[in-house]
Amino acid sequence: MAMAMMIRNAAASRRAMTPISGDFGGGLRSMSSWWKSVEPAPKDPILGVTEAFLADPSPDKVNVGVGAYRDDNGKPVVLDCVREAERRLAGSTFMEYLPMGGSAKMVDLTLKLAYGDDSEFIKDKRIAAIQTLSGTGACRLFADFQKRFCPGSQIYIPVPTWSNHHNIWRDAEVPQKTYHYYHPETKGLDFSALMDDVKNAPDGSFFLLHACAHNPTGVDPTEEQWREISQLFKAKGHFAFFDMAYQGFASGDPARDAKSIRIFLEDGHHIGISQSYAKNMGLYGQRVGCLSVLCEDAKQAVSVKSQLQQLARPMYSNPPLHGAQLVSTILEDPELKSLWLKEVKVMADRIIGMRTTLRESLEKLGSPLSWEHVTKQIGMFCYSGLTPEQVDRLTSEYHIYMTRNGRISMAGVTTGNVGYLANAIHEVTKSS
Repeated sequence: MAMAMMIRNAAASRRAMTPISGDFGGGLRSMSSWWKSVEPAPKDPILGVTEAFLADPSPDKVNVGVGAYRDDNGKPVVLDCVREAERRLAGSTFMEYLPMGGSAKMVDLTLKLAYGDDSEFIKDKRIAAIQTLSGTGACRLFADFQKRFCPGSQIYIPVPTWSNHHNIWRDAEVPQKTYHYYHPETKGLDFSALMDDVKNAPDGSFFLLHACAHNPTGVDPTEEQWREISQLFKAKGHFAFFDMAYQGFASGDPARDAKSIRIFLEDGHHIGISQSYAKNMGLYGQRVGCLSVLCEDAKQAVSVKSQLQQLARPMYSNPPLHGAQLVSTILEDPELKSLWLKEVKVMADRIIGMRTTLRESLEKLGSPLSWEHVTKQIGMFCYSGLTPEQVDRLTSEYHIYMTRNGRISMAGVTTGNVGYLANAIHEVTKSS
C-alpha cells in the first residue's frame, strides 16, 4: 500500500515538472517555444564595422569607423587630467547610491559649460537638470519626457543624423519627421532647404539640432546661419533640443562650440540640451552625461526635474558614481580644468591636422575630384561622399573599414596610415 502511494506521488511530481502549454494569442505553445519567433537583430551599422575589422587578419587593415579618439599611433588615450583625477579618488571609500538626479555637483559644473559660467538662468535656478547615462541616455529621457507631457507632438530630425537618434525617439514612441540638412552635391549645408522645412513645420514643433560637429557630416551652420535659424524658430514657436556630444572636440574651444546654444539663449528660447563627456574627456565607458531643460521660472524647473527623475527611476534608478566624480574633480579644480582645456585642444588640433594631410595627399595623387569638403567640415567625422559601393571596395580590396554611408572617423587617421588611406580612396574614386 505504501509502495503504491509512493508510485502515485512520483507520477504526480513528474507531471508537475512537465512543461505545460499556455494560451497566448489564441494558440497553444509549449514552454520550450517561448522565444521561437525571435529573429536575430540586424547588426548596428556602426558597431558592426568594428566587429568586421577585428575579425580581419590583414596586417594592413585600417579602422576609420570607430567614433572614439585615437592618438597618432592609433591607440586609445587616457587624458592626463583624468589620470590625476583617478589618483585623487583612489582612496575614496564612498560607494553609496547617487540620488535619482545624480551628482548635483557634476550637474552644476556641466551646466556652466553649456549655459556659461555667469549664466542668469543658472543663478535664477530656471534649469531642470539631471545626470544621465551619457548623451544617449539624455536623449532617451528627453524623448520619454516629450512623449509623456506633449503626447501629440512629433520630432523633426535632420537628414542625415546619428543613426541612434531614430532608434531613441522610435522606442519612446514619438513620431518622427525629417528636415533637410546635408547637400550631397556641395557636401555642405543645404541651408535654404533647411529653412524651408523649419518654416513649413507646424507651429510649436520639436526639432533635434546638433550643437556642433554634426554627426555624421561634420557640417555646421555658420554663426550668421545659426542666428537666422534661431529667429525663424522664434517666429514659429518651435522647441529646440540640442544634442551636444562634441563640445570642445570640434574647434578645441568649448565656449566656441557652444555658440549655437548661446545664440538661442540670447534670443529668449526655452531649450533642451543633451551633454556628454565621452568624447571631450575620453570617458567613453563611464557613461557620464547631463540632460537639461530651460524653464519659465524656478518653480517650473523643480516640477520638470521631478518628472525627469521619475522617468529615470524605472529605467535605471540612478546613474553611476565614478564617472561623475571624475568630471567633478576635473572641472572644480582650476589647474585640472586648465589641463583638460589644453588636452581637448590637442585632440581637436590633431584631427584638424589629419584633415589637411588627407586632402593634400589626395590632391597630390592627381584626384580629379574636389576634396575641399574634407577641410571645411569639422569634428570627429568627415562625410567623404564615397558611395556604398566604393566603401565596399575599400574594405574588400584594401581592408579599410568605415560605415557604408562614407563617414570617415578622422580620429582613426594617423600619419602612419593617411597615405595608404588616400591612395585607396583615390583608386576607388578616380573613375568617378
